[in-house]
Amino acid sequence: MAKAAPIPDLAARTRFGDAAAAAVEVRSAEVFEHARGVLDVNDIERVHDMRVASRRLRAALEVFAACFPKQRHRRLLAEVKALADALGERRDPDVAIEELAKLADGLGAPERPGIEGLIEELRAEQLEGNRVLAEVLVRVHERGLEDRLAELARGARAEQEGSE
Repeated sequence: MAKAAPIPDLAARTRFGDAAAAAVEVRSAEVFEHARGVLDVNDIERVHDMRVASRRLRAALEVFAACFPKQRHRRLLAEVKALADALGERRDPDVAIEELAKLADGLGAPERPGIEGLIEELRAEQLEGNRVLAEVLVRVHERGLEDRLAELARGARAEQEGSE
């Protein structure tokens, strides 16, 4: 699993809006760093890393909700949740396939066909999850989620500076 990137210049004296901006910037960047190759079903760690990053971003958005305009925050949080859900739908079969494959390795020939049949069913779920994830990723790109999150962060920083 990818380790969370540190949030630079975060200290006890950091203004709340600045902390919100920095957290959203860093966590958002992490999500989009993992997007490349996330649809590759042969490398299940990519989807796992992106899912974890999306959950960290969601948490940052929830913790710092007071720093953002309510409607814009709500829309962006809903989009991040939808992305996390799609990643989860793809990830669940990945985990099951991996565990069943390990189990099958320890079984004798008579037991393997049942496990292999189940793995094939899970591969179909994995492909469907991948299809849904691909659609969500297209929407994320078309709607400019990454840029809109950056704008949200800049707004929290600007609001903090304007209130001094």
